[in-house]
Amino acid sequence: RWGCAAAFLLLLVSVRAAQKADFSGDSTAATINHSLTLLQRLQELLQNGNGSDSVLRVRSAASDEPKVFHTHQLLLSLQSEVFESLLRNQSVVTLHEPPETAALFEKFIRYLYCGGVSILLHQAIPMHQLASKYRVWGLQRGVAEYMRTHLASESSQGHVVGWYHYAVRVGDAALQESCLQFLAWNLSAVLGSAEWGSVSVELLLLLLERSDLVLHSELELYTAVEGWLSRRQPEAPVAERVLRSIRYPMIAPSQLFRLQAQSAVLARHRAAVQDLLFQAFQFHAASPLHFAKYFDVNCSMFLPRNYLAPSWGSQWVITNPARDDRSTSFQTQLGPSSHDAGKRVTWNVLFSPRWLPVSLRPVYSDSVAGAIQPVRIEDGRPRLVITPAMSSPDFAGVSFQKTVLVGVRQQGRVLVKHAYSFHQSSDEAADFLAHADLQKRTSEYLIDNSLHLHIIIKPVYHSLIKVKK
Repeated sequence: RWGCAAAFLLLLVSVRAAQKADFSGDSTAATINHSLTLLQRLQELLQNGNGSDSVLRVRSAASDEPKVFHTHQLLLSLQSEVFESLLRNQSVVTLHEPPETAALFEKFIRYLYCGGVSILLHQAIPMHQLASKYRVWGLQRGVAEYMRTHLASESSQGHVVGWYHYAVRVGDAALQESCLQFLAWNLSAVLGSAEWGSVSVELLLLLLERSDLVLHSELELYTAVEGWLSRRQPEAPVAERVLRSIRYPMIAPSQLFRLQAQSAVLARHRAAVQDLLFQAFQFHAASPLHFAKYFDVNCSMFLPRNYLAPSWGSQWVITNPARDDRSTSFQTQLGPSSHDAGKRVTWNVLFSPRWLPVSLRPVYSDSVAGAIQPVRIEDGRPRLVITPAMSSPDFAGVSFQKTVLVGVRQQGRVLVKHAYSFHQSSDEAADFLAHADLQKRTSEYLIDNSLHLHIIIKPVYHSLIKVKK
């Protein structure tokens, strides 16, 4: 009953066994590997149906005629316990598939014969569905890994939002988190794309509660949310919950006045956010220290996100970053409150490509007087230190969170791959580019042999004196 399929499988087993044989150091030993020829013959076996002992009829609503595959029970059963069960007592099986998965069924069967398949972005979800339905776990893991590593790939309609929603449906927590992080760190690119309109309410609320969103300003986020609400027209409670997730104190008073006068969405739901708007104007009018006496400034409403606007930080492109130490300086606004609008903080930044920890620094040896232990360049690691160039009484009640974004080129686009955050108590990120090899021109962290950084300073107000209202 095994026929040709069994013969080929036995040949494959023999080849693998020969490859692992112990030749006991015999210099005449050699491995004869015809596995590629075997795979080619297995593919021909599927195409020609030679020695077939089972038939799969795949029906789809998109076509009146089923697709017919003359297959071999042994090969299908080895890869899929579902096929093993279906073909146990029958040789002809009719399968019903949606149009998307039916279109890929031939690729799917070819994988079962040859162990490899090529897919495109729009084919990832239906191929993952086939692998899950028929319990082909190796293919399922492979497609999931493909999705995690192709989040940055450019497509006409976008795909990350759809992949996130799919990951939620199938319970793939790793893929779900990868998509969410990519969307958060590259939100500006998503806001202007076609896929922004397909964001679900649940995903939108998850994004809005994050402080690590990377975008130009809170006003940019409000504008995108306004567009989403206008297109989706959700019920009032949903719209109000979304609008109350905007951090209005991070928007300048002049822009808030314009929104109140021109935004149809804000006018429709004014009652639901009136208290937040009033609080935002109070925040901008009073000194932060005075405001903090009466309001809780330690909540997310008063915490900046990762804004790319010049008043929050600076871009720094370091050419030939493996060459030597570099430094730069820039200024940021002391805080988001209009009370601090005219106050600036100067920051000094030092980058070292080969900083050595104390444990690896050269020391004098006792065995040879004056000799210094050799130190390899590769023992060092990149270091980034950010310090204020000044101190001021205005700093009272303000701490600074520092965030460093690392841009990389993926699939032809410059996107954020890493974000390092550290607070005022530390001048540097402990694990900054710990695994990056800046010595190689082909390093994924370099764009045209340059390191692209964006340094963001996030002022965080905190209460010094608490007074009851």
